Amino acid sequence: MFSRVLVANRGEIALRVIRACKEMGISTVAIYSEADGDALHVRMADEAVCVGPASSARSYLNIPNIISAALLTGADAIHPGYGYLAERARFAEICEAHGLEFIGPRPDTIEQMGDKAAAKRAMQAAGVPVIAGSDGPIASDMEGLEIASEIGYPIIVKASAGGGGKGMRVVHSSDDLVRALNLARSEADAAFGSSEVYIEKYVERPRHVEIQILGDKHGNVVHLGERECSLQRRQQKVLEEAPSVAITPKMREAMGRMAVAGAKAVDYVNAGTVEFLVDPQGNCYFMEMNTRIQVEHPVTELVTGIDLVKEQLRIAAGERLRHEQEDITLRGHAIECRINAENTEAGFLPSPGVVTAYHPPGGMGVRVDSSLYTGCEVTPFYDPMVAKVITWGRNRDEAIARMQAALEEMILEGIHTSIPFHLRLLQDANFRTGAFHTRYIETEFMSGK
Repeated sequence: MFSRVLVANRGEIALRVIRACKEMGISTVAIYSEADGDALHVRMADEAVCVGPASSARSYLNIPNIISAALLTGADAIHPGYGYLAERARFAEICEAHGLEFIGPRPDTIEQMGDKAAAKRAMQAAGVPVIAGSDGPIASDMEGLEIASEIGYPIIVKASAGGGGKGMRVVHSSDDLVRALNLARSEADAAFGSSEVYIEKYVERPRHVEIQILGDKHGNVVHLGERECSLQRRQQKVLEEAPSVAITPKMREAMGRMAVAGAKAVDYVNAGTVEFLVDPQGNCYFMEMNTRIQVEHPVTELVTGIDLVKEQLRIAAGERLRHEQEDITLRGHAIECRINAENTEAGFLPSPGVVTAYHPPGGMGVRVDSSLYTGCEVTPFYDPMVAKVITWGRNRDEAIARMQAALEEMILEGIHTSIPFHLRLLQDANFRTGAFHTRYIETEFMSGK
């Protein structure tokens, strides 16, 4: 096992990794920007190194400074968390070149799965259903028009090298396609450094369902069931749950087999997520693979009892998986609400500031992942998510009731947050019955339909 791990991230995920390391007797090194000098992950780590000014590009994405921090502090591994450098194949290669274990997949796997068109080809070869579309990046507007005509509108243009809704456009007719391609290319280039885009058939009113997998260095792969991630705003998830109300045991088994087959086909190591679109008829299609720990991993932990971050550490250290597929069972229901520093009554405007009072909720089946404390500053430089509230119940109704009680108990003053938005969503009749899709919040919930 590792003796010292550098955590190349900030906020709640950095603190989550530090806690897991502490429980395993592993020393930790935090990195921080000049804006994060008083952050909780800095205080909780055994050692901390400033890697640059507030700008992420000059601190949390500053590879030379991060590698230097790891070497100078005697770290033997780096955990990237999610976001930032977690899915940068080049960063994983640099870690390896300096004798540092990258706690994640191999660089070639990250590169292959990071190219959405290449990932689609790999999954298709493994027998995983994929959505009709281009075989790779669109070379010209004319090619795009020909492919769109062949598969039929509506179609969706996606960035080959990215995700999170950036470089993505839904197109309903040939009249709009060329403009959408140019806009998507420009946005993809700005966000990911690559202007390549590809085309897929657009699935109307789908659900976004993902399968958590774990793979070790000995060729063993298991899945840990699904997460329902359909409740999104501008392609950003706001609430996740496990299991999904739309997935039957038969579908779960089939999708789990697909995810494992796809992971084995690319020799996948460590934690990952195979994401699917599920249409209203119950057909599922591979969408993408995230080669990292996910923001929403706690809901899987609560229904399986498996600590995914500890498993990441064990796998990276060369240990075999401790669980056979038949040993993994889902118990109860879990829900996660992402709490953002946003004024949801004013168009979701960012709400940085000093937290003047903070009280996290507690009680049976309640978990809070956050790096907040009274007096801390929520700066405008980073992602607005400041906390994740996760509840577990014996069934979905109990998990919802506990979430409502937890959010009502939570005190977070000095900034605006998305808590009022989540409380309204929890009371929504369609949410209660599970009758929603990926665009439900924008097209129905927020419009009052």
